[in-house]
Amino acid sequence: MSAPCCAGQLACCCGIAACSLCCKCCPKIKQSTSTRFMYALYFILVTIICCVMMSTTVANEMKTHIPFYKEMCKSIQAGEMCEKLVGYSAVYKVCFGMACFFFLFSLFTIKINSSKSCRAYVHNGFWLFKLILLAAMCSGAFFIPDQDTFLNAWRYVGAAGGFLFIAIQLILLVEFAHKWNKNWTADANHKQMWNGLLALVTLILYSVAVAALVLMALFYTRSEGCMYNKVLIGVNGGLCLFVSLVAISPCVQNRQPHSGLLQSGIISCYVMYLTFSALSSKPPETILDENNRNITVCVPEFSQGLHRDENLVTGLGTTILFGCILYSCLTSTTRASSEALRGIYAAPETEVARCCFCCVPDGDADAEEHVERRGGQTVIYDEKKGTVYSYAYFHFVFFLASLYVMMTVTHWFHYESAQIEKFFTGTWSIFWIKMVSCWVCVGLYLWTLVAPLCCPTREFSV
Repeated sequence: MSAPCCAGQLACCCGIAACSLCCKCCPKIKQSTSTRFMYALYFILVTIICCVMMSTTVANEMKTHIPFYKEMCKSIQAGEMCEKLVGYSAVYKVCFGMACFFFLFSLFTIKINSSKSCRAYVHNGFWLFKLILLAAMCSGAFFIPDQDTFLNAWRYVGAAGGFLFIAIQLILLVEFAHKWNKNWTADANHKQMWNGLLALVTLILYSVAVAALVLMALFYTRSEGCMYNKVLIGVNGGLCLFVSLVAISPCVQNRQPHSGLLQSGIISCYVMYLTFSALSSKPPETILDENNRNITVCVPEFSQGLHRDENLVTGLGTTILFGCILYSCLTSTTRASSEALRGIYAAPETEVARCCFCCVPDGDADAEEHVERRGGQTVIYDEKKGTVYSYAYFHFVFFLASLYVMMTVTHWFHYESAQIEKFFTGTWSIFWIKMVSCWVCVGLYLWTLVAPLCCPTREFSV
């Protein structure tokens, strides 16, 4: 590692310089992107610790292979076998520290419009000190007095924050559907090409939704029993058909010419995905066969074989799930997303049709920005003229994500029996949370269609 790179990393950890890699062959990175990825790294680190705390396998391995394990546990006052550092209560405390960290930074960064202010320097730098602060907050939660009262109260705070995180993702999904349709119908010069692409994508989306509906009907139902599955598959399929008809109804088209089947196709696919996910998360139903043996019904036969290798299923599934959570956090914290939640959208005349319309960079991409080379990865300081995303909103989304991770890892309201090894074992709380998310998503989309009819004097942007 070269001396300039070492100096740069020191300035990043203890100063206001942006973080970067020491490899010159790495592509350029913007300061705003570097900052968001560093906070995401902190989030991932704490999430991994939470998963380890919920793992009985890891706890047993530590007891077996760490010498003087019992003495070490007693010396740090974590119980005879470190029982205070494992289980749902430990996850609640660690996530309390992480949530407080992001919530305090959300308050600290309110109304920052310039990256040259002292508060912006703290947000974009001093990473070593912020890591120490995060570790202190997570550790300090273990010394909160009256633990039972704290855990009971914090559980409800976590549930409320987790539900709000889900609601924000659903709102942004509906906004994304409208934005996609509006963008692809904005280019008057190549209207036929974009309309053709629109029709093709719409056809693909509905094909996927119908195929998913048919496959769930085949694999998650049977002629006798499975009443829950039959009713919910039928209800959600009917809701998808209903919103599709409403989207192309003449009264909605008169008020919203941009409304169409593309948006309802996106919503239908997401509803089918949530329905499948909910049915997969439902506790298995068992009946007695002719030999008086319990057999599992209303689930695909191949899924029973998959669940035999629990370590593979848990590891892969957990990685995918938390990857999706991280992606949701990063894509939900752009300026466009924060403005969409407040009902602020781009003017129609500024829309330019493009395939990757959702990947438009924040700020002015063509502006000449300050570039710094420190012997490693090149850093572009893209916030010299002002911030390109809302710092406070960014931290608030990660605050909600911390609560969502806490509730997800501890199986929401089935926390006492929660283990990471049984992460994908069905529970009724997870099942109903996913089903309600389904209906909330449909309700939000339906409201964007009928709101102009219910309130004709108001102006709606989507």
